Amino acid sequence: MNLSHLDLAIIVAYLLAMLAVGVIAERRSRGGLQDYFLGGNCMPWWLLSMSNATTMFDVSGTMWLVSLLYVYGLKSIFIPWLWPVFNQVFLMVYLSTWLRRSGALTGAEWITLRFGDDRGAEASRVSVVLFALVSVIGFTGYAFVGIAKFAEVFLPPWLTPGQYALLIVGVTTLYTVVGGLYSVVLADVIQFFLKLACCVAIGWIALQRVSAEAIAAAVPPGWMDVTFGWRLDVDWSMLMPAMQERIDADGYTLFGSFLMMLVFKGTLVSMAGPAPNYDMQRILAARSPKEASLMSGLVSVVLFAPRYFLVAGITVLALTLLRDPALHGHDVERILPIVIRELVPIGLKGLLIAGLLAAFMSTFSGAINAAAAYLVNDVYKRYVRTDASDQQYVRACYVGSLAIVLVGCGAGYFTTSIHAATQWIVAALWGGYAAPNVLKWHWWRFNGWGYFWGMMTGIAGAIALLNFPQIEPLAAFPLLLAGSLLGSVVGSLLTPPEREAVLLEFYTRTRPWGWWGPIRAAAERNDPHFRPNRDFPRDAFNVIVGIVWQTSMVALPIYVVIQHWQPVLISLATIVITSTILKFTWYDRLESA
Repeated sequence: MNLSHLDLAIIVAYLLAMLAVGVIAERRSRGGLQDYFLGGNCMPWWLLSMSNATTMFDVSGTMWLVSLLYVYGLKSIFIPWLWPVFNQVFLMVYLSTWLRRSGALTGAEWITLRFGDDRGAEASRVSVVLFALVSVIGFTGYAFVGIAKFAEVFLPPWLTPGQYALLIVGVTTLYTVVGGLYSVVLADVIQFFLKLACCVAIGWIALQRVSAEAIAAAVPPGWMDVTFGWRLDVDWSMLMPAMQERIDADGYTLFGSFLMMLVFKGTLVSMAGPAPNYDMQRILAARSPKEASLMSGLVSVVLFAPRYFLVAGITVLALTLLRDPALHGHDVERILPIVIRELVPIGLKGLLIAGLLAAFMSTFSGAINAAAAYLVNDVYKRYVRTDASDQQYVRACYVGSLAIVLVGCGAGYFTTSIHAATQWIVAALWGGYAAPNVLKWHWWRFNGWGYFWGMMTGIAGAIALLNFPQIEPLAAFPLLLAGSLLGSVVGSLLTPPEREAVLLEFYTRTRPWGWWGPIRAAAERNDPHFRPNRDFPRDAFNVIVGIVWQTSMVALPIYVVIQHWQPVLISLATIVITSTILKFTWYDRLESA
């Protein structure tokens, strides 16, 4: 692709700005691990929320969302429940508050609060570190595939797509390593406004260039209908047979049963709390439990509506103005860069390429910074150099980050499909994560050995599944969940419970609801003024309302871009009603501590 001098200047200016961010933030990250990984717990919640949302707005995920909307239409708004995207609602309603009360630096450090410091707790810490590293390597490979496909379409053929991906990774790694969380958050905020401008621009171009009638003529019956029955009822066989083959290959034809699996899986994974990555890091970096909840709530607002203006705009332009399948070779994951290459004017093209580079860099930097926290704080500091200075630990962070990048990029070279990488991460890897991490919040008898065996069974099962590509990861989810649950329960019941003092400290500080009967009774004996958490009915209600609220924010920009104005009004009314409910049932009840 031949870019104009103006487009190239915009891209180069953006990359230089990101390097400058690392230099500016470097001084503030010198104080030690608390400063390097959590920003000293002094950043405001709205800034962390913008950073978290920007990190989730990744280029690979955006290419995947475009491919879903192109093929499945409005029903595609439910498919990202695979992650599940509504885990942010669970975090907003109660889990961010619980997690932030711990005062931990990483998820592995949180384990000490929950399980103490005996051998079982030590084993469980090791399993968390292992999961964090495996998941970040998986995410890095997933991001690497997206940026390589992006480079293949956009950038001159001076280098291979993989070499371009390494170059972009190098710039991202440099500012991430030098500045720690300060540089990540500062870069994310700059990238947020850049990506917001890109989203508005693409949505506006689609509205100006494409009519509602043209969209209706380009899609099959049922494409614009968000409702569904037992079957998908979107038939591409007459308009574009290759898209029907994609639906059949994905296995989503029985959409009703597929959605039931998503709700079941998504609820369990959401109740487990955030995986040990950038999401958990932002929660732990908040100034208070209340701000942690507010941070998670704002993520849905600043992420979904802007992102889906871009997703819908790209999809509509591709459906109506780039009908030739030869342009993307039936690889719908390449639609996003092809639309920008073919239809976006000079100047704006450079801005959009910079914005999509920002989408990659924000996700990549967040994942690497979070993973380095585990490698340094929970391995190097705990087992290798227990008495090093803060400056030595920060330098170890540089080495750890580089090691994670190298391994992750190596994994990216062996991954060919964003969809396949997504499936493995969200269905296989998180299938083994769900059971022990739900139990750790809600069952007093669950101990460190149970956590260790539950996690190790899940991780081993997910890695083993890589050897059986013919098995769909989502189909394997129940089996992985059952194996992990069995390891968790058997491992706990065959070993002694944790000491009552450890359980009391965790329970009284975190204040979860669940099966804590003996510990709750002990807490009330020790402190007659202690109030146990009886908010499960309200939290469950708020989660349901929150999912409707979040899904409406996904649907609204799509309906605007395809110019279906009655559903636009319905979506707006739903957002107003659910926001009002949450104001009284969630926001007004947030505790200050």
